[in-house]
Order: sequence, then structure tokens, then C-alpha cells
Amino acid sequence: MQESVFYQPKSALVIVAHPDDIEYSCAGTIARWVKNGARVGYVLCTSGEVGIADEGMTKEKAALIREKEQTNAAAVVGVTDVTYLREPDGMLIPSLALRKKLVREIRRFKPEVVVCGDPTVVFANEHYINHPDHRASSQAALDAVFPAAGQPNLFEELEEEGLQAYKPRKVYITGFSQNELVVNITETIDLKIQALRAHISQMVNHDPEERVREWASESAKGKEMRYAEAFRVITVENDEKWQALHPEDFE
Repeated sequence: MQESVFYQPKSALVIVAHPDDIEYSCAGTIARWVKNGARVGYVLCTSGEVGIADEGMTKEKAALIREKEQTNAAAVVGVTDVTYLREPDGMLIPSLALRKKLVREIRRFKPEVVVCGDPTVVFANEHYINHPDHRASSQAALDAVFPAAGQPNLFEELEEEGLQAYKPRKVYITGFSQNELVVNITETIDLKIQALRAHISQMVNHDPEERVREWASESAKGKEMRYAEAFRVITVENDEKWQALHPEDFE
């Protein structure tokens, strides 16, 4: 599919499992949205605390390192609203408790678009089994988007906190085999690479540029662009309903 019309949301909330998941999957698109004025927030379900295997490293120290790296990576593309839920890395499950935490963030941030992974992907290719935390965070995110975030009688205690029911307009699903929509990131791929390099602990003796350019080039193959990120898009609220609920977005 060609990128015939670029969709520019007013706001977006990205929900992932670990630090660096966003940078690998969709930071080029996020950078483009931010450049065009979107308000964007990140929600990290874990702090990636088991992702540093250095001798003598503790989970507590690793969490501090990886959160700092993620905050720095977000700043590269202009995102300053970063939330860490600090669920256990490597043991994430799509529980009701996690769903409630994500509903809280959706109602707080009120994003037009939620970006998350695909919980159905287990075997990404012949060399990679999708991380169970990726599947868990994606399932929890989708369950939070619909129906939970938009139902005022679900998690009523959030209403009492002033967090009223809110339903996003669209969900952008990242993943290894998504190809329904491609976003041209030719102008922002350098920011994507720079953001990835901010994850210093994950880049020891490794620079991500060649791999990232290869993947983005593959996503753009056959399109009128050099580099792209691919998504599946679910429209939760149709255009007519969204315009009726949010007329200020169309002024």
C-alpha cells in the first residue's frame, strides 16, 4: 500500500513491554508525528531490569540504567511524557491489574491513537520467538483500549479519581508481518537510529544503524519511499463519531 494520505493524530500513547521496544518498532513514525505537532506519551510496562547480564549487575541497578536510557531515547524524538509501570521484567502477564494500570494511563493521557504490538505473533520468523513480555503487554494494551477504557462502569474507582471513560480513535499495531499501512520515515530514520543508540547498555559492540536501515528499506519495498515502518490499523471510533465527540479537532 502506498502512503497516499499521511495520517497525523493530535495525540498518541505508545504502550510496550521494555525499554528500546519503541525505538526498534515505531520511533520513526513517532518522530514524524511529533515534528508535526502531536502530543505523544510512552508507557513502559517493565523497566527491562533483566536485560543487562554484566557480572555483578543487580536488577535494581539495571532498572535505573535502562529507565534513564529510555528517557534519553524518548527525548531524541521529542517525547517527554514517559511512564514506567515497573512490572517484573521477563514475567509480565496480561492481568486485570495491568489492564487497570493501562486504562488509567489511557484515561489520563486521552490519546487519539494508541500504538502497541501484536499479541498473536509467536513465531516472528525462523530465527526468532517473540518475547512473552511483548505478547503480554500487547494483549493488555488492546484489552485496555477496548472495551475497558471507554466503559465508565468498569474500574469505577478511576472515575472517582477524576479519570473519566475515554475511547481512543485508532490503534496502530506494530509487528513483524504488518503491512496494511506503511508510514514514510525517510526524513526521520536518522532520529530513530539516534534514539536506539541512546540504549547504550544494549549496544555494546553493536551499532544498530545497518540493521535498522535494512528493516526500514524492506518495509518500504515497492513503495515510493526509501524507508518505512509498517502497521495494522484498527479504527475503534469511526470518523463521524469521533468528529461529533471531538469537534475541536476539526476546527
